[in-house]
Order: sequence, then structure tokens, then C-alpha cells
Amino acid sequence: MRLSSSQGAATVTTSDLVGLRIKTVRRQRGLSQAQLAHPELSDSYVSLIESGKRTPTPAVLELLAQKLDCSLSYLVNGVTAEQMEDIELALGYARLALENGEVTEARTRFAELMANNNLTGLTSLRQDTEFGLALATEACGDHSGAIALLDRLSEEDISPDRRIEVSIALCRLYMRSDRLTEAVGIGERVLGGASRPAWSDLIIELGATLLNVYLKRGDLLRARQFAAELLNAADLLGTPRSMVAACWNAAIVAESTGHGEEALGFAERALAVQSETGQPRNLARMRQAYAALMLRARPSAAKEARQLLLKADHELAQSSASTADRASCLVELARAEILDGNYEQAIRYARSGTELLPESARTLDAELRLVLSRTYGGLGRFGEATNELEAVRQWIDPLPDSRSVAATWYAAAETMEQLGEADNAVKAYQRALACAGL
Repeated sequence: MRLSSSQGAATVTTSDLVGLRIKTVRRQRGLSQAQLAHPELSDSYVSLIESGKRTPTPAVLELLAQKLDCSLSYLVNGVTAEQMEDIELALGYARLALENGEVTEARTRFAELMANNNLTGLTSLRQDTEFGLALATEACGDHSGAIALLDRLSEEDISPDRRIEVSIALCRLYMRSDRLTEAVGIGERVLGGASRPAWSDLIIELGATLLNVYLKRGDLLRARQFAAELLNAADLLGTPRSMVAACWNAAIVAESTGHGEEALGFAERALAVQSETGQPRNLARMRQAYAALMLRARPSAAKEARQLLLKADHELAQSSASTADRASCLVELARAEILDGNYEQAIRYARSGTELLPESARTLDAELRLVLSRTYGGLGRFGEATNELEAVRQWIDPLPDSRSVAATWYAAAETMEQLGEADNAVKAYQRALACAGL
């Protein structure tokens, strides 16, 4: 690593900095170079180290740290062992907040850590912090801010695995921002051609993200072909993480191309692997997603899906899942009850979901309100049904056209049609088509 000042001064290397720290501490201790060197080293060797002309080995650094009565971390990174411990603890808390769905707190913690001057010389920890800040920024809904952070990180000298993680996040963010050409470019730059890295869990996950981009832009043939390629790669790799990613995304492609039973087969395989190896929260999420797919592909299995969802809801409640995770499960429980004719219970689930939602989860709030609207309509409570539908319409009407908004308009149109609002339904369908670029 080389650090340059913005004024164009002489380049300062890591060896220079290490040597300067050794020299500073030696003088603070009142030692001469000969005294520091004796008996293991020569005073000329210590002089070369202090002047930055020699890079000490790890063993020599450890010896000098003992002789100087200072921490090895200070000589290497310019921070004391206590400061290093504080940084690692702060990073752990930030990660935990993000994992638990406390996204605003996570973003604040990562940002505060990035402002810590002691982090400057700790390249790996600083990059970990910057990547965490990007993920927290994305979780807060600031996609452009997250992209800017990841772009900056990608310009640094980062490890191959971190570069793939950055590519996955950028591909996902561009997709969610409806910048599909850029999303494809990110994925295919890594996965395309003869220079593609060997298959690994991370490469499979990047492929799964790219697969979703193909689906979103309507390239169903390429999606089917690529899903098969990922399945073959995962079979060869044989790791649980790759199998779950490949099978689940193959299920999404199968459902999107009208192969519902095939989709359930892939999803069952993913759930089986996740059940053997997955963490409780991820297993609950997978169980919920499988049950939701079952409701769509096999509506007659509503009772079975409901049991899976009840189990998932219990698991989510016992884990570190976010309130949005639990609300999403309650949406599906409400849908299961509607299919089974239990409208009052569906309302209770949907209402519980709305109470859990953070203000930022507007799309999920719209889903819950549309479920409530349909349920009230099924009970003949048309005034309440219209109120819920109107709340959704007021939110999405001023939004700019985008593919992500198209799905909400389409769901709203279906609800209007069920409530007998034929003219409004036609307008909503037209808006959905416009949002999708059709």
C-alpha cells in the first residue's frame, strides 16, 4: 500500500510509516538504536528499518514490539490494541444492527465508524466498514447513495471475494433502480466469456442476481437457459449455499414461465437443503417463500401452505428477523385465509402486519392494504374496501413510471376489478403497462 498527499509530496510507504512509529516509540522509551537492537539484531538493521529502507518480517516486528513495550497492532497499523478492539467491537455492533433489520441504526453506526481516524490505516477493516455502510444505505432505500459507495470501493485494491460481493450488490441495486442495462453489464462482465472465474458460492449468487435481471427485462429464454447452467454448476460444486441459490432461482424462473409444478419441485429442493444447513431466520424466510409460491401455483393446497406459514411466523418471531420479515409472512397468511374462505382471520393477519411495518416499507404496506381491500370486498364491506384501495392509489399515483411500480399498479387493477370498479381498473391496467414500458 502507498499513501500520497494531495499536495504532491514524496510518496510515503507502509515501511516508512512502520519505521517512523518504531523510531518514535524508541525515542519515547529513551533507547538508542544499539540498545533496541541488542542482542538479536544489529543497530544498522534497526537504522534501515527506521528509515524505511528495510521491511521487517512479522517475527522481527513482534520482537521489536516486545522490546518497545507496545502493541504489535500499533507498529503495523498505527492504532493500539485497545483502539483495534474498540473498532472491531463497533463494526460487530453495526453488522448486528443490519442483520436484525435495524437499518437506520446500522447506517448510523457504519457512518460513525467510517469517520474514525484510527480506521484510516486499517485497510481491510475500513473496506469491511465501507461495504457494510453501502448495504445499510441500500436497506434504508437510498439506492443511489449505495451505488456511489460501492463504485468508490470497487476502485480500490480489494480482495477477489470482496470484488464479487461488490458486483452482486451493484447488480442488485441497478436492477432495483430499473437500470437493467447497467445491471446486466455488471453481471456479464464477471460471468461472460472465457475469463469467468471458477464456480464458487459467490459466483453462483452473482449468477442468481443476473438471472433475476434477465427475468425483469423479460428475457425469459435467456433466463431459462441460464437457470439450467446455474443448476449444473451448483450440482458440480455441491455446496449447500450454491444449491439453495440455484434451486430457488430456478423455481422463480419456472413460475415466471408458467411452469408452476416445476417451480414447486425446485423450491422443495431448496427448502430441503436449507432445512439441513440454514440458520433459523433464513430457514423461516425460505419456508415462507415456499408457502407463498404454493399459494400461487397450487391454490387448492391453501391449508398446507397456512401450516407452513404459521411455522415460519413462529420461527421469525423467535429469531432476529426484522418486523418487515414478519409483516411479509402475515401478508401470505392473510392470502391463505382468503383462499380458504376465512375472511375475518385474514383481516386480523393483515392488520397485524400493518402494525409491524416500518414507515419505509411502502411497497409491503401497499400489499397489505390491497389484501385488506379484497377481504373487505369479500365480506361486502365495500366502504372499508374502497378506503384501503384509495390509500394505495394515493401513494402510487404520483410515483414515476418504473417496472417496480408496475406490479403494484397491476395488483391494484385486479383489486379494482374484483370490487366492480371497471373504469378505474382499466386505467390502472393501462398505468401498469406504461410502467412496464409496454
